[in-house]
Amino acid sequence: MLEIGRAQRTAFVARYLRLRDLQREIEEGLNVVESWNAANAVIYYGKGGEISTNRREEVEMGAQCPRILQASLVYVNTLMLQDVLAEGTWADQLTPADRRGLAPLFWSHVRPYGEVRLDLEARLDLTQAAP
Repeated sequence: MLEIGRAQRTAFVARYLRLRDLQREIEEGLNVVESWNAANAVIYYGKGGEISTNRREEVEMGAQCPRILQASLVYVNTLMLQDVLAEGTWADQLTPADRRGLAPLFWSHVRPYGEVRLDLEARLDLTQAAP
């Protein structure tokens, strides 16, 4: 089994070195993973992002909460991107390659440190994003 694994890895490396499209695809996938990890570092910054307990409930919360926050962040960012792209000026300026390059996982507008006031009475204006 070890020899079969080595042969498969060797065949993959040979194919990787030969095919530029495969190299691009793998690089794009790695960029997505790095972006997710960077977002996790921004979202889950307390104690260096490390889980410092052995209690199962706290470990599960520490693992699941950043995922929920990331999903919420991606959802809100997607709605904001849709609002911007709905404007005619951007629709004319962006090429198909530009549109493929858009990703909803960005956090430059997020304040991860300091005090954040949450107003539960206010809502996001989602009227333009609705179909």
